[in-house]
Amino acid sequence: MLRFLTAGESHGRALVVIVEGLPAGLTIDITLVNRELRRRQLGYGRGQRMAIEADEATVLSGIRAGQTIGSPISLLIGNRDWKNWQKTMHVEPEAPGDATGALRPPVTRPRPGHADLAGGLKFDRTDLRDVLERASARETAARVAAGALARQLLGAVGIEVVSHVVAVGEVGSDQACTVAFEDARRIADDRPLRASDPALEQRMVEAIDRARAAGDTLGGAFEVIAHGVPPGLGSYTQWDRRLDGLLAQALMSIPAIKAVAIGLGTAVAARPGSQVHDEFVLRPEGDGRPRVARMTNRAGGLEGGVTNGEDVRVTAYMKPISTLMQPLRSIDLATLECAPATVERSDVCAVPAAAVVGEAMTCLVLARALGERFAGDTLDALEASMAAARRRVDERLGRAPDDAGADES
Repeated sequence: MLRFLTAGESHGRALVVIVEGLPAGLTIDITLVNRELRRRQLGYGRGQRMAIEADEATVLSGIRAGQTIGSPISLLIGNRDWKNWQKTMHVEPEAPGDATGALRPPVTRPRPGHADLAGGLKFDRTDLRDVLERASARETAARVAAGALARQLLGAVGIEVVSHVVAVGEVGSDQACTVAFEDARRIADDRPLRASDPALEQRMVEAIDRARAAGDTLGGAFEVIAHGVPPGLGSYTQWDRRLDGLLAQALMSIPAIKAVAIGLGTAVAARPGSQVHDEFVLRPEGDGRPRVARMTNRAGGLEGGVTNGEDVRVTAYMKPISTLMQPLRSIDLATLECAPATVERSDVCAVPAAAVVGEAMTCLVLARALGERFAGDTLDALEASMAAARRRVDERLGRAPDDAGADES
């Protein structure tokens, strides 16, 4: 069973991630991990931290001669900004004599919308930095590294995961389930916001500029599309095995994500069934013989919590970042007097970065479901199990067994 854990604070020495459950024999390219880390740092509206950090992962264990060996993989992502925070974030009871950086005062004015107050009450911390350092979205760099490993497993069996920005603030369009996978795949990473419509993207940029000038922040929405996902991942037999629920939980766990939709999402509540459900038809293949197919993919590739062979499509909705340069009202917990909320270095908009994190979480959920459906301790065993299942599916949907076998060769 694929699982992962992360550790580390935003301004601590480093982030660490441990990934367990990848099959042995999977070739890992660490440059692809670092590529995903760089993608997370892109996007119009990011703050000064992105100019300081240039994230790279170092493999500590679990990979030998470029391949997974079955044991847990651990990665280290150093924080370059650590040198400026040693007097504040030291592990020792007292800061070492050679510690560098300024000593920051305790944080006592919680930010509305952040975990500051709730976390401080939960863990009984008077300095809210003990909360915000871990609750920070900086932790998602470790998730992206873990997701990049899962992405390489998915890629080995023909599954690709991409994303595109659907909306920033009030600027957006009803693009969920309408942008084709290939079109989303062609969006360049160096585009300002990785939106599918360049004209709409320019309006998004202008909205971010207005928010920055006002000392405000903006949220938005992004869609993740997984292509090549085989049918049968997930299960309807128990509530906690439904893949749509697992995907929703995974994306909701990303900081600032407040809603998740599968396929058409909330639009299904306003439409009649005839405009929601995906009809089955017989569609001729290249050899002229009909095969069971679907007219549409409004369900987003999932029915009853199980993948149905169509593209998996998940949309996530992100609230504006909680740190405002024109801070909202708060209370100083040290004096119980009214005061402006704490201001931490932050972004104006991070929707494109959140989309990369969304891809990573989707990769991790799909990789885990893949391992459960086609169990194997090695990549060869997993691929053999998938090939056998694919032949059976092709038979059920109208492709002759000899044709299916030819495809495998």
